[in-house]
Amino acid sequence: MSKKSNLPDDAEAYHNRGLTKYIQGDYRGAIADYDRAIELNPDYAEAYNNRGCAKYEWDDQDGAIADCDRAIELKPDYAEAYYYRGGAKYELGDYKGAIADYDQVIELKPEFTETYHYRGGAKYELEDYEDAIADYNRAIELKPDDAEAYINRGNAKYWQEDYYGAIADFDRVIKLNRDYAEAYSNRGDAKYELGHGGAIADYDRAIEINPDYVAAYASRGLAKYELEDYHGTIADYNRVIELDPNYAAEAYFLRADANATLIDYRGAKAGSDRVIDPSGTLPYLLWREVIADYDRAIEINPNYAEAHYNRGVAKSQLRDHAGAEADRKRAIELDPALKDR
Repeated sequence: MSKKSNLPDDAEAYHNRGLTKYIQGDYRGAIADYDRAIELNPDYAEAYNNRGCAKYEWDDQDGAIADCDRAIELKPDYAEAYYYRGGAKYELGDYKGAIADYDQVIELKPEFTETYHYRGGAKYELEDYEDAIADYNRAIELKPDDAEAYINRGNAKYWQEDYYGAIADFDRVIKLNRDYAEAYSNRGDAKYELGHGGAIADYDRAIEINPDYVAAYASRGLAKYELEDYHGTIADYNRVIELDPNYAAEAYFLRADANATLIDYRGAKAGSDRVIDPSGTLPYLLWREVIADYDRAIEINPNYAEAHYNRGVAKSQLRDHAGAEADRKRAIELDPALKDR
């Protein structure tokens, strides 16, 4: 007598093994088990949802959305499926679609704190900072010691130019976690906007915690530039470019500006033994390095008007008058206000 098959139980076994593999970070193995569960039980909503989660982690966002769609079709009140579909849409840049899914999750599970986080994040990306803050407020109400909610709310307040409010939120993050590098760096940004000298100390601490924190070096370099600490600026932007050569055009632009400022127009730079051009009046190789940085800034951002203008100034120092005039014309095309400079 043949053994009776019980397909739903078999499907559940594959599903459960898939869950274990997912927890272990074996997303490919999890997907394979969920595939088998669905093959055995094509109406297994949980298997579709969890396969969608694994595909999300595997960076197959379209596949994740398709699986969540099917889970919702089978189980219209499936809050988790809306949640993960919202996450996949967020990763694809469909912030409005993500918000619609998070709205549905909140309707079904209004106490699910993480949903407010992510809906706030989608609103933040759409520059709807007021509504983003409202979501972070709710997340904090549900979980008062949630450092992520405070830092996200602080970031939104920063972009509203509520720098004191942002600092208060970053203070709270640091109280909850004294080694949160991003909180120090972002607090430094808010202090910088307020003209506080404490900005550099915050960048220092962020870098102490994370020596490869590119944004903190970039922000510290800008703060040092404003204080006319050009050697410090150059050192920080050297580090930015070392860590991420494509970080931002501004890194090359400000390093070039700082180097240009340090040039002694009589033909020497303190501590430098660089070759001087034949006229004996300009540190030729240093100006070439300045121009090379402006070149790189323009390569990253071809419409960087200030970089075109300043490159023209540098070329004029090398008596490349035709090149200087071409850069000046291009700068004015991009930003007519530069005509009066």
